[in-house]
Amino acid sequence: MNEIHLPHQHGEGEETAIIQAQLGRIDQFQTVTEVFRQLGDTTRLRVFWLLCHCEECVVNISALLEMSSPAVSHHLRPLKSSGLIVSRRDGKEVYYKAADTPQSRLLHQMIEQVMEITCPEWMGDHHG
Repeated sequence: MNEIHLPHQHGEGEETAIIQAQLGRIDQFQTVTEVFRQLGDTTRLRVFWLLCHCEECVVNISALLEMSSPAVSHHLRPLKSSGLIVSRRDGKEVYYKAADTPQSRLLHQMIEQVMEITCPEWMGDHHG
C-alpha cells in the first residue's frame, strides 16, 4: 500500500502510516464484521448470552426462549461455525455453551455493559 499524504496536516506523523497499514488489513475487519453479524439478530444474541451463563441442550434452550427446537438449532449453527459457542455430546444429548475464548468473553462483557448502560435496573446486583 502506498503511503497517503493527507490533504490537511494536523500534526499527524508516524501514526498515520500505522493507521493506514491497519486500515489495509481488510481481512481482519471482515472477521470482526462476521462476528458482529452473528449477534445482529436479537434471538441469536439471546441464545449467545444464555450460553455465556450456562451449558444447555437444545430442548432446554427452546423452553427458556419459548421457541421451537428447530428454530433454536437454526440460531446455534452460525454461532458455532463462528466459534462463539462450542458443543459436546453426552450420549444422545448435545450440550452448548459459550466458547472459552477472548472473543466470546469480550462480546459477553460488551453485551452486559451495553445492557447495564441502557437498562441499568436489569442487572440488579449481578455483575458478569
